[in-house]
Amino acid sequence: MSTSALTPRSDSLLYPDSDGQPMSDDTVQFRWIVLIKEGLEFLFRDRPDVFVAGDLLWYFQEGDPKSRTAPDVMVVFGRSKGDRGSYKQWAEGGIAPQVVFEILSPGNRVFEMNRKFRIYDDCGVEEYYIYDPDDGVLQGWLHEGGRLREIPDLKGWVSPRLGVRFEPGEESESLTIRHPDGSPFRTALEMQEAAEAERLRAEAAEGRAEAARLRAERLAARLRELGESVD
Repeated sequence: MSTSALTPRSDSLLYPDSDGQPMSDDTVQFRWIVLIKEGLEFLFRDRPDVFVAGDLLWYFQEGDPKSRTAPDVMVVFGRSKGDRGSYKQWAEGGIAPQVVFEILSPGNRVFEMNRKFRIYDDCGVEEYYIYDPDDGVLQGWLHEGGRLREIPDLKGWVSPRLGVRFEPGEESESLTIRHPDGSPFRTALEMQEAAEAERLRAEAAEGRAEAARLRAERLAARLRELGESVD
């Protein structure tokens, strides 16, 4: 009797969707991962051919399940939006993520960060950014001449692929990332609060306009009582 039905060898077994590691080491790292991922999702919300993911396993070599990494945030142009358990590069037209972000935390090890750099370098990642929220330091590399080369000055740097502008703070001040229209990346709560503030401003403006209309009507009525021309 065949035992193939008892021992399936599906992609999910060969290439697990989880590496057993936590998404983040602390709330600060998690907050930055979410801010950048959601900011990029919002930026490319009308682009069906841009896939954005956070803490998703990326398998970059078919047949070798150990050839994998999990960028904190990655952006892939030329691949459709949609849910994935992992990003298997050979099943995605061979397209590697073009932009990768890593957020440092106390648990990051030098060996692991060096390993990730080599992977991104060898796989042809076009832009690689590392942000340390503890001291506000942002580092970036751009793929030039076949290799990732460090960007010497990131103050006001505009990402060639994303079009976003980076504004690193001084010393321990936080990084600001701005959309092409100049608006800053914001959390879902901040966007909700901004939308609520805009709604209240609109209601206040509508109230002022209504009050002005009523004053004009009362004045017109009084003029008519006095036999004056309303015009």
